[in-house]
Amino acid sequence: MSRAVEQTNRLMLRTRDAMDRSYAHPLDIPALARIAHMSEAHFIRTFRATFGETPHRYLQRRRVERAMHLLRETDRSITDICLAVGFTSLGTFSRTFRSIVGQSPSDYREAADGPALPTCFTMSWARPSSFGEAPRDQGKLA
Repeated sequence: MSRAVEQTNRLMLRTRDAMDRSYAHPLDIPALARIAHMSEAHFIRTFRATFGETPHRYLQRRRVERAMHLLRETDRSITDICLAVGFTSLGTFSRTFRSIVGQSPSDYREAADGPALPTCFTMSWARPSSFGEAPRDQGKLA
């Protein structure tokens, strides 16, 4: 692997780590592109080539993943969870959650109240996947 590719991969990992740390805060492409030391368009293309999805979809999936945990493990309201994971609209949260998980947040919570399964199985099964999803958006993340 060339030195330039290694450097690009490092920058992409640094940017993804920043997204993982700050998923609940408003994030936008210009700020993330600055972390990666790239133009906005080049950042989006490189992120997608590196991780298989756009930065926006990655951030949505990360937020939904955290929401899934909160729905399983807490009694917080769905609206409170929506805001806690970084969504600003309950409608957008519900629509995004359904598109990624396949069911509404309330249906997911209801199903999660079923019989207890080993944590390793639950985590493996419940992790959202981006495979087969067509990215619809680029640009602003929050």
